[in-house]
Amino acid sequence: MQMLSKIILNQGTFIFALMTYRHVVAAFSVAPFAIFLERGIISKLNLSVWFWLFINALTGITAAMGLYYYGLRDTTATYAINYLNLLPVITFVLSTILRIEKLRLNSKEGKFKILGAILCAGGAVTSSVYKGKSFDIFHNNLNTKLTENVIPKAHWTRGSLLLVGSCLSYASWYIVQVKLLKVFPFKYSATMFTCIIAALQALVIGLCLHTDMPSWRLAWDLELITIFYSGTLATAATFCLVSRAIAKRGPTYPPMFNPLSLIFVAVLDALLLGQDITLGILLGSFLIIAGLYSFLWAKSKEFTQKNAQGEEALPTTLDKAIVISDVQLDSTHH
Repeated sequence: MQMLSKIILNQGTFIFALMTYRHVVAAFSVAPFAIFLERGIISKLNLSVWFWLFINALTGITAAMGLYYYGLRDTTATYAINYLNLLPVITFVLSTILRIEKLRLNSKEGKFKILGAILCAGGAVTSSVYKGKSFDIFHNNLNTKLTENVIPKAHWTRGSLLLVGSCLSYASWYIVQVKLLKVFPFKYSATMFTCIIAALQALVIGLCLHTDMPSWRLAWDLELITIFYSGTLATAATFCLVSRAIAKRGPTYPPMFNPLSLIFVAVLDALLLGQDITLGILLGSFLIIAGLYSFLWAKSKEFTQKNAQGEEALPTTLDKAIVISDVQLDSTHH
């Protein structure tokens, strides 16, 4: 998604049109699961649920994704993905402040969680700040053609600020997900309604910026492929999986996997767009993998200890609500 988005943004695609169409596709993609697996939830849609759906769409899609796309346009895919690697630290800090995540500094698991978050952040910073020796591995005629639009240096500062704003919005979204799933524990329906609201938000903002038809026109080209790919997989499938992971392991668990994107994007960036793989990226990747392993090991130990002590397997009251709702839905189906 990072690579496809970067290419079409360089070609002048209007960002809010891309976001509108992407989330219409995402809503249609997840709709069959919401309709057939979560029937009978219309009565659950009260004012509080709509409010949190709106905030969920605003923080996790409209603000976070909009800022990210503009930041990506002004920088490179590898540089932009580095900022998302700060999400584990920011989300961990926010979750600790809001007492969603327990710090447990006296335990070995708590220390390894903090170590993992620091290593991931350190790896992201290392990849961004330290360049070192460059390895031009995948240079070819294809990536020369794809990089015809060069990013002006004057835009790097603006792009960095936009990416910081995106990172803060994404971290807030992980926290909002916890609240949303407490009041509306239906992951497919929540994803579908969130995508619909986000598409409407992007449409309104987009029309305020550009009303000319060329900005909104679709053609049979790479832009259309990007819309369907990102809508079905990067939004619909990912949102459902993230919701399930948050329900089972808390809001700090999913963002710990974000740093792996750096490794994949760096390789694709070099393969498709001719960006060099630097020593800094290699060192940063090593730190990221070490930090990810440290954090996941600590979370796994905490989870095992809770089960061994006879505590509820799922860490929050949110999970009780999900289990209850599943039983209610099964009863409704019968």
